[in-house]
This record gives sequence, C-alpha cells and structure tokens, in this order.
Amino acid sequence: MSDGEPISPVSDGEPIRVFLVDDQQMVRAGFRMLIGSQADLVVCGEAGNGDEAVHQLTATAADVVLMDVRMPVMDGVEATRRIADAGDLPRVIVLTTFDLDEYAFAALRAGASAFLLKDAPPEDLLAAIRRVHAGDAVVAPSTTRRLLDQFAAVLPQPGAAAPAAELTELTDREREVLMLVARGRSNPEIAADLVVAEATVKTHVGRILAKTGCRDRVQLVVLGYETGLVTPG
Repeated sequence: MSDGEPISPVSDGEPIRVFLVDDQQMVRAGFRMLIGSQADLVVCGEAGNGDEAVHQLTATAADVVLMDVRMPVMDGVEATRRIADAGDLPRVIVLTTFDLDEYAFAALRAGASAFLLKDAPPEDLLAAIRRVHAGDAVVAPSTTRRLLDQFAAVLPQPGAAAPAAELTELTDREREVLMLVARGRSNPEIAADLVVAEATVKTHVGRILAKTGCRDRVQLVVLGYETGLVTPG
C-alpha cells in the first residue's frame, strides 16, 4: 500500500496528532481504539461531518486527518479543500468504501494526501498515518494512478491552465522526474530508470514540490494528469 520502504513508529518526540471525521460513531470509535493502542499516535479530536471538522480544526492542532468522504452537511471533499487551503497542516487521508470512487478522486484534487479503503488492514491505516505525517509518502501510488485513470477523462478540471504555467519553471530533468512520479514510480524505480542515485531523485522531487507549490507526491501525480504530462491509461 505504500511507496518506498516501510516507516517504523516514531520512537521519540511528540506523538502524531490524528483528527477523526466520520458520521458514524462506531467507525470513529474503532479508529480511536486502534490509534490509541499506538505509543506514537494520539486522537486529538473528532467530528461527525466536514463542517464540524473545519470549524474544530481552526482551534485544534492536528497533524493528520482521517476523513470520510460521504457525509451529511458538508462532505469530505469540500472539507478537504478548506483544510488544504488553510495551510500545510494538517494533511488529509481520505477514507472511502469503494476502490474507484469519484469522491476520493475529487478529494485528491482538492488537496488530500492519500486515500485508503475503510476496510484496509489496521497496519495499512497506521502506516498511512505515519507516512503522510512524514511528508514522504504517497500511499498506494499505483492505486492513486488507477483512480486518476478512471476519472480524469470524465470529471471537469477547472484551473488546468495555471498548473501548466507552473511547469515552465521546471528543468527538462525535473519534468522527466515529475512524469515518472505521476506514473506512480517510487524513488528507487525512478533512480533505476534514469541511472542516477536515489538521493539525486529525492533532490529533484524536493525542487519540483517547491517550484509547483504541491504539498506532496500525491499532488504531483494529480498535477501530472491535470497538465496533460501524463494521460489516462
């Protein structure tokens, strides 16, 4: 479910603060128990819909949000958009019931850092939280690409011209790396493809993130599709 090497639990420092958003209390209770069992994670708050979450997060410091996408009052897509527009943190992991879900697609485009199936194994959910918090991580890049392949051609893509203009700041090599990232390739795979050191790839990815204003690798995948650098299929 992840890109690169597994991330082990944090061994020192402050625990990762996780905020839960789901309209079903039993689902939140299950996540709360799972997260509470981990020494490096803590639940810092919860909400029953996106509107509650957005308001609470203005006063609650959180690192990662577990966000259901289908909720009353305000769905997870709009909530994710507002959270992403507010700053770099918290990062959002979208939770969905369906593998290829148009809501998950829209949430990724709105700024979510990952999406995960609600019935994913507990270890996958915990790994996703740690990876997204580390900022290094696309969760399931191949699945992200399949989701984009499924919906990129049928959903409207407002603002596509602006990201395309941002690509003009990239060097030829950076565009090449971006294209490989958008195809779901990991850093080791990109390094092998380009016959360079993995550290060089990481440097390129960091510069691409800075130049494009993307929050993480998932947003680079979205950018690659929205600008036509990578096409569905």
